[in-house]
Amino acid sequence: MKKLTILPFLTFALLSWKSTPADNWAFDEYHAKLRFSITHLMMAEVEGSFKIKESSITSNGKDFSDAVVTLVADAASVNTENEMRDKNLRAADCLDTDKFPTISFKSTSFVKKSDNEYTVTGPLTLHGVTKVVSLNAVARNGENPMNHAKMCGFKVTGKINRKDFGVSSSTPAALLGDEIDVVANVEYVKK
Repeated sequence: MKKLTILPFLTFALLSWKSTPADNWAFDEYHAKLRFSITHLMMAEVEGSFKIKESSITSNGKDFSDAVVTLVADAASVNTENEMRDKNLRAADCLDTDKFPTISFKSTSFVKKSDNEYTVTGPLTLHGVTKVVSLNAVARNGENPMNHAKMCGFKVTGKINRKDFGVSSSTPAALLGDEIDVVANVEYVKK
């Protein structure tokens, strides 16, 4: 008898349940940059950047816990403000941008650490090699004062090892550091 009284309630609950619609965020190409720095000759940091071609965030809820972020950068757009060095970076023995034209990341985990800090984990593909990396992200939410669009900005930081991705793997660390500091700053607009 109890099974018969619960069945209509469960049927009603399942039929009336609606999932929370996902929030979709598009990146603002004019406020997006992927930067890096690496030690040269064990002395100074050489800095550079890549142009971000596409990026998006899909989130559920009030914050970005369990969000999915994607980012694709143009490897050939590498810019260290030295054309000769940039040409060397695009070459086959370094980034080989003719063969591997993009750098991509897609999160598989987006875990909240504090009010606006997250740990973002997922596969990073660089130079045709894919490795799972964990990065730190700081989010800032707000509204565009001119058009009142909902916006958010992310600063994502982390370190990767160039040799893990086969980038200039025969170059000794005394000439070119193994660790690359990565910083991505991206603004998103809610669709």
